[in-house]
Amino acid sequence: MPDSAPVIFIMGPTASGKTDLAIELVRRMPCDIISVDSAMVYRGMDIGTAKPGPDTLAVAPHRLIDIRDPAEAYSAAQFSADARREIAASHAAGRIPLLVGGTMLYFHALQHGLSLLPSADAAVRERLEAEARTRGWAALHARLAEVDPVAAARIHPNDPQRIQRALEVHELTGRSLSSFFTDQHLGSLTPSLPGKLIKLVLAPSDRGVLRGRIAARFQQMLERGLISEVEALYQRGDLHRDLPSMRAVGYRQVWDYLSGELPYAHMVERAAIATRQLAKRQLTWLRREQGAQWIDVLEPMAFIRAMEYIEGAMKT
Repeated sequence: MPDSAPVIFIMGPTASGKTDLAIELVRRMPCDIISVDSAMVYRGMDIGTAKPGPDTLAVAPHRLIDIRDPAEAYSAAQFSADARREIAASHAAGRIPLLVGGTMLYFHALQHGLSLLPSADAAVRERLEAEARTRGWAALHARLAEVDPVAAARIHPNDPQRIQRALEVHELTGRSLSSFFTDQHLGSLTPSLPGKLIKLVLAPSDRGVLRGRIAARFQQMLERGLISEVEALYQRGDLHRDLPSMRAVGYRQVWDYLSGELPYAHMVERAAIATRQLAKRQLTWLRREQGAQWIDVLEPMAFIRAMEYIEGAMKT
């Protein structure tokens, strides 16, 4: 692939209008949409992930959605390999790969490669899980804040898998997980992404508007049948709430409602809070993104500005 071959990134927090812009670009340019979303990879998880429907997919097909069963894991390394394959195929067909989504770790892995992190250690994980059963994950998160405050600020206290992984890395290497993602310690398992990157960030300037969008969108998901969707997954019998798929925002809260752990009103409230926290983490990642053009989606001409920027960048 020549260095001048374009690769477009459309990044942004949840509910910022990324998919709408991508579809407009597909109508104007020979683009292939490649999803950058850790939840859309799962089959049967459509409503809660805001996965494009059949009518949208007929106009703008999305690659890397519906490629895993919810019982399976899917890593940033797997995404990076899959996305590189799709990018190469798009370029080979004379088209433009358009990567769209909000999973910032996936964008990072694709651009910069993956750190040489140690493999999982079953003994360390079992010890951490036993400690969590005794003391609770909040206590382990507090310990993480002592040894790796950067990771602790990024990882939610109710995210046991990531807390466990960060503490595991520290125990195995004596180094914080965050240090593996700094330039001086980064050892890439894969080469950095070649080609001409055109990066766009969609985000509202008013956080209150984003919070309103998040609340409205979750309500729409409920009206469209989110509870029935999660119930079908719940009744399978081979899934549980700590799987990566079921930790997706909205799914865990509905799962807890179905299991009787949360009343309906608390489920709605916790889902909204979790989504707002997700958006905050996404924006934290995005502020570190170099070379990206930010577009305020609240501006009346936001999409036109975004498309003009992309078209201009393609010509330079």
